[in-house]
Amino acid sequence: MGADHTRPAPSAPPGVRRVLFATVVPLFVATLIAALVLWPRDTPDPVAGTDTPRYHGTVTRVVTEPCPPALETPEGGPGEAPGPCGTVTVRVEDGPDAGQQVQTPIPAGPGAPTVAVDDEIILVELTDPADPTASAYNIAEHQRGKPLIWLVALFAAAIVAFGRWRGLAALAGLAASFAILLTFVLPGISAGSPPLLVAVVGAALIMFVVLYLTHGVTAQTSVAVLGTLGSLVLTGVLGTIATAATHLTGFGSEDATTLSMYQADVDLHGLLLAGIIIGSLGVLDDVTVTQAATVTELAHANPGLSRTQLYRAATRVGRAHIASTVNTIVLAYAGASLPVLLLLTADSRAVTQLLTSEFLAQEIVRSAVATLGLIAAVPLTTGLAALVTTAGRRGGDTADRAATAPTPRPATDRSEALEALGGPRGETPSAAPTGWSGRDRSTDTAW
Repeated sequence: MGADHTRPAPSAPPGVRRVLFATVVPLFVATLIAALVLWPRDTPDPVAGTDTPRYHGTVTRVVTEPCPPALETPEGGPGEAPGPCGTVTVRVEDGPDAGQQVQTPIPAGPGAPTVAVDDEIILVELTDPADPTASAYNIAEHQRGKPLIWLVALFAAAIVAFGRWRGLAALAGLAASFAILLTFVLPGISAGSPPLLVAVVGAALIMFVVLYLTHGVTAQTSVAVLGTLGSLVLTGVLGTIATAATHLTGFGSEDATTLSMYQADVDLHGLLLAGIIIGSLGVLDDVTVTQAATVTELAHANPGLSRTQLYRAATRVGRAHIASTVNTIVLAYAGASLPVLLLLTADSRAVTQLLTSEFLAQEIVRSAVATLGLIAAVPLTTGLAALVTTAGRRGGDTADRAATAPTPRPATDRSEALEALGGPRGETPSAAPTGWSGRDRSTDTAW
């Protein structure tokens, strides 16, 4: 999240640091108090159910055979063969039958895994309802633990190799984000707390921990924190207004409907708003940190820039960033919902009816509200950064520009310059131009 800069940001003047301290610390304390008040204490117990035993196994043999003829359909024609048919021999790795070879049918049906020799799979033991003493093994899915571990290890190694200590801090921030989500946000929503309030507090807590851990405790990071927090609050307000205006209920997906069956006390409308807040946090962090760093780097490269010039220059960078990020947000939401979008394209309803359906209207509101909060983050963070960066200058912006303005180039007689440029090749002017003390003298100082 955010840009990395190997050169540390210049230290802010003491007065500016005191103002930032007096602003950020109360907000952090208020976030901690809200988190303690909303912290889930009575989480609901998991839904009771029959837990099917699952065991690890390795495929040692696969035998395919022709499928038996399918029964005739009611229309009189032959039915389709279920296929594939045959048996799979599996060596059980754990459980009561560890070390033994067992036979299972080849998995068949939609979504069934395709197995081969030496595949590591998951076995489930199914009991015959008519005879509880009889049981059989079936293949449920592949084991994915080892590939995921290698992928995560490669992910972490690449971040540390490229970012070094900053990359290590980013990994620690990522772990902190997941810890807050898994211990506070999700249990709090499951316990019946207002999802929007829990999401705002959780997002603020993630923001404080991740930004300061990754980018250090500096004035530049504090500006990014204030910009992110302001944009998060604005995103929550806009989301509340947009969902109320479009009459969204939160039941726009099968996941939400299934959740309502298991946890009826969860506010799905608030859960929709919470998803918008959490989803926009990562992009907001990126934008605010980049804008704060841009203002700092511009001021360091050219100390003569005024507050207004810094704001305008950094805003131009922000416009380019927003132009690409908006497309990223829309494509991220579209990619996550691609199967449902494909299903909707096969619908025979008119396009206007599809666009105004609960599901698509929900995704449109997500993208629009997140984008509006993102756009607001640019001027807000850039203005704060320009104010903080120029606050410690002596004598104001005008004096700074006068003190750092370059020395004007000495005036040169126009006729002498034309004569020197238009004279015959190889000739040397007999006298140095007016204002130069000697023909061979360097003009760097005068420039």
